[in-house]
Amino acid sequence: MKFAYTARTKDGELQVGNVEAANRDSAVAILTSHNLFILSIQPMKEGAWYSRILDFFERVRGADLMIFTRQFATLLASQVPIGDSLRNLYAQTTKPVLKDVIYEIVADIEAGFSLSQALSRHPGVFSEFYINMVKSAEVTGRLAEVLDYLADFLEKQTILIHKVRNALIYPGFVIGLFVVAVIVMVTMVLPQITPIFAEAKIEVPFFTKMIMVGGSFAAKWWWALTIIMIIIVLALINYRQTEEGKAVFNEISLRIPIIGSLFRKLYIARFAESAKVLIQGGLTIPQSIEISSHTIGNYVYRDVLHEAAQSVRKGQLLSQALKNSPYFPPLVSQLIAVGESTGRLESLLSKISDYYSREVEDLVSNLVELIQPIMLVVIGLMIGGLFAAILLPLYNLTQSF
Repeated sequence: MKFAYTARTKDGELQVGNVEAANRDSAVAILTSHNLFILSIQPMKEGAWYSRILDFFERVRGADLMIFTRQFATLLASQVPIGDSLRNLYAQTTKPVLKDVIYEIVADIEAGFSLSQALSRHPGVFSEFYINMVKSAEVTGRLAEVLDYLADFLEKQTILIHKVRNALIYPGFVIGLFVVAVIVMVTMVLPQITPIFAEAKIEVPFFTKMIMVGGSFAAKWWWALTIIMIIIVLALINYRQTEEGKAVFNEISLRIPIIGSLFRKLYIARFAESAKVLIQGGLTIPQSIEISSHTIGNYVYRDVLHEAAQSVRKGQLLSQALKNSPYFPPLVSQLIAVGESTGRLESLLSKISDYYSREVEDLVSNLVELIQPIMLVVIGLMIGGLFAAILLPLYNLTQSF
């Protein structure tokens, strides 16, 4: 929930902005923790329904965010302060939307917010994974290293999106033609030939009857079906934004065949990379696991790692805590056990991250190559079934004469 506030700094400077928090008290606590004297604070009203559509067209593209992150990491690695780095990026950026975001981040940092807090005020640009990785880097002081990792991650994600998009262009075109053909058949062709079948007393196949009844119902009640579909979609979107909905959808995503395996490997790679950075930064293993649980972006893995952190605090080894978890393959606990026994846990976590990152890339490449032929086969079967439903009764009709 967002709150608009008016406040003054210790120097008496007037500051106006907005802060995101669970409730009003939390928002006040965030602002006072940054030495701001609050003059007024009010919850912001939700935008109109069409504001989400406008936000979609005015969003920051993944490629632009990747370039921003890469340049930011380079400047920080060159020992340029965060504020100066962001000002340089603001001057170099040509994209108006991203330029506005950078300007607001600079203003928030100058007002006393941390970088992760400033980024969290733009959830439409920076993902939860991105923000939590930056937050973990602030704890360890390895911000440049983490931003470099995020730039690599975003680059791979951008390449993947382009591959999938290109693979879906032709099947999408064919699906569009198929939908048009179905609409024409159901609304124009079948109503014309149905009386002929009735007069000739031709037995219509069951599948053809289903299409006739379904087409007649859709033609008559299309407006009601459209309203119902819109309500269902909006209800699912709103449920997905709740804590319970996120947990349910996260669980479902892990159980989908093939896709579930892809997500599991992705989350393991994220955990290993985040834990490695935190341990190298001097944090204890339980602290590293606890913070890493919030960087993954999945509620199921967050709970599993939270329990693992509690077990480690009680004296259990991390490899033992993860050994019996169905969400971590035996290879993970085995490699972690090697790292624990040799004192090279960070090195083994790095190997786990690299291994599962390659696994994700290979699986995605295979899926992209299979998308087009699989969709074409499915579409071909659907088209064949549709025309069979039309041609079989016509064939029976010709045989009756």
